Amino acid sequence: MARFGNIPLERHRPVVMGCRGMVASAHGLASLAGVDVLRKGGNAVDAAIAVNAVLNVTQPGACGIGGDLFALVYMAKERKVRFLNGSGRSPARASLEQLVEEGHTRMPQRGIRSVTVPGCVDAWFTLHEAYGTLPVSELLRPAIDLARDGFPISHLMARAIRETARELKPHRSWLLVYCPEGRAPEPGERFRQPDLAKSLETIARGGRDAFYAGPIAEAILRLSNELGGWFDEEDFASHRSEWGEPIATQFREYTIYETPPNTQGMAALIALNILDGWAPDRWEWSDPERHHHMVEAKRLAYVERDAHVADPAFYRAPLERLLAKEHAAGLRAMIRPDRAGDFPASSVCGGGTTYFAVADVDGNLVSCVQSLYKGFGALVVPPGTGISLHNRGGYFSFEPGHPNVLAPRKRPFHTLIASMAFKGYEPVLVFGTMGGDGQPQTHLQVFSNIIDHGMDIQQAIEAPRWAHDVSEPPAPSGELLLEARFGGAFEEALRRLGHRTRLVDGLDSKMGHAQGIWISGGTYMGGADPRGDGYALGW
Repeated sequence: MARFGNIPLERHRPVVMGCRGMVASAHGLASLAGVDVLRKGGNAVDAAIAVNAVLNVTQPGACGIGGDLFALVYMAKERKVRFLNGSGRSPARASLEQLVEEGHTRMPQRGIRSVTVPGCVDAWFTLHEAYGTLPVSELLRPAIDLARDGFPISHLMARAIRETARELKPHRSWLLVYCPEGRAPEPGERFRQPDLAKSLETIARGGRDAFYAGPIAEAILRLSNELGGWFDEEDFASHRSEWGEPIATQFREYTIYETPPNTQGMAALIALNILDGWAPDRWEWSDPERHHHMVEAKRLAYVERDAHVADPAFYRAPLERLLAKEHAAGLRAMIRPDRAGDFPASSVCGGGTTYFAVADVDGNLVSCVQSLYKGFGALVVPPGTGISLHNRGGYFSFEPGHPNVLAPRKRPFHTLIASMAFKGYEPVLVFGTMGGDGQPQTHLQVFSNIIDHGMDIQQAIEAPRWAHDVSEPPAPSGELLLEARFGGAFEEALRRLGHRTRLVDGLDSKMGHAQGIWISGGTYMGGADPRGDGYALGW
């Protein structure tokens, strides 16, 4: 058993190695589907579409075609990282004034008013148009078969359905899909989603227009009208994904790429910039002072995040200033080594997200994150479609003048981020996680685990993690959650520094489910998180 100082790290899974291809995703059947595509001659983009489609079936509480998608794509012949923004916009009739008049004091967190146009399907076809090689109909076939014929549902997903049905009072259309026999499925029970299979078949035959201008859009509009939503036909027909540039910083000798606004990738880069000012050997990995300084770096990065992340079509964040090393030095100077700072707590949210990494034989890479936002999104399903609609609109601000305030045809703040790391001109890491507000925190910890402390990708993912301010009410804001493997003495040391700490499970789902691929000497090394259902597969 490896140890980091006095903290043990029991390896739960081996590093998976291969040289011809690798998929690390949040479910074994999805990783298998991706590897099958690669073995048939498809490339990393082809495999990513197949993986995402299967995750829609096996992780319906986390992701699906009713949600949004962001990706970083590296094609070896182009030798550059591209960013795809596959997030949707609010309806043209969305109105902050109407919500205020109706008595709302914040954005609705569930229901049809929390739904923005789902961007996932258009993102698939945009990726495929640029780089795909196999027909989309072939790439969707594994997901269609699993949805129609069923698959053994995991303990995690069965529990998520049971708790959602019991505690959140979802719309009757949701219950018909996920509790078709009047109860949640049991772990290991074959779970079928025939309506979702039909929707995926419709998309396989009719392409993106089947979703945005065909029968699926019509079903969403009917439900929206029934529930008092704002959508009209043009909201869907006009939707398009956008290619753009990632944002990046230098951390030690590595270039770290993250997704730009309207995602929170800048928070991870600002925190890394702050950490970059301290020598990597200043602290042992297990030193509470090291983790104190990282938590404080995170807190300051989130102050900037909450002020500046918004739809770039409405607000241009001053990224050059925010990502400058000089700015990080000023933030670093605010951190007290002997006391937690009095910095504002960030907004609190849960996560219903999936992340996957794909690498192919030619060195092409995809880092993709896809989400319904909170578990099962808006808790509404257009009848006959089997599609859970996301609730990403719930993250719009209610504050007039804020960059992220609700407005018509606007993309909301997204917690979703995906990353890559390069050493010189060569890619070395594809990485990401689910976990809402915890995502940049996991990026910060895993990058430091690998780069500063020499862990392999699986060790870096499995190592004990902390997460600050990710608890849902009624838990107090500003809590620092520590996995129990840190131990009581470690917790007490941070408590003495002024942190409001709480020990959680040794491998706690609130820390996110991370996946990644490390690249070294032509070998792919895949890692997946034992906190979830993830698996890395390669050959």
